Amino acid sequence: MRKLYHYWLCPFSRKIRLLLAEKKLSFTLEVIKPWDPQPSLLQLNPEGLPPILTDDDGKSICNAYPITEYLEEVYHEQPSLGKTSLERAEVRRLIAWFDEKFNSEVTHNLVFEKVLRRKMGQGGPDSATIRIGNANIHDHLEYISWLCDRRNWLGGEEFSLADISAAAHLSCIDYLGDVPWNKHPVAKLWYSRVKSRPSFRDILADSIPGITPSPEYTDLDF
Repeated sequence: MRKLYHYWLCPFSRKIRLLLAEKKLSFTLEVIKPWDPQPSLLQLNPEGLPPILTDDDGKSICNAYPITEYLEEVYHEQPSLGKTSLERAEVRRLIAWFDEKFNSEVTHNLVFEKVLRRKMGQGGPDSATIRIGNANIHDHLEYISWLCDRRNWLGGEEFSLADISAAAHLSCIDYLGDVPWNKHPVAKLWYSRVKSRPSFRDILADSIPGITPSPEYTDLDF
């Protein structure tokens, strides 16, 4: 049985969960605690970090980027990167935008500081870093709005891995209640469309021990 090793508030794990669901591939989940990697986990990935995908043939793939490329290559009947070379280039550009720029400027400053820093034994959250994350998110939501004003979805006319990547990051922050949706109505409308897709149901059902989701997290009409 296909298995995904993940952590609830890891956006890269969420991206793979969403992609597997969009491709209608069945899988089970096993939670990884990045601050306490077990020896059996280190055998799969020496970094001890999620996501790790064990496919039906027993082979394991580590790290979100190679996992997405693997899934696109092996299960290509429902492509998520686009149909043409130009479309795929644009989708990959946006994936890099969210997984690198958004992650470093927003996700890390909010999710890591608020949830993971203490668990990793690095002390309490830094309020200045959190303020930076809260300030940076506005520029990214404006960029999402700009894209939505010009396209049906972020990467073009069809739903793609660009939308999945962006939503994976934002859903982690939304769980904590830190996305200022009301100040960015166009981005909010885009997210509500993503949030309403069947692939998002399991994400919205997440219940993280010790962390209560924001009231609007599961609300499709937030």
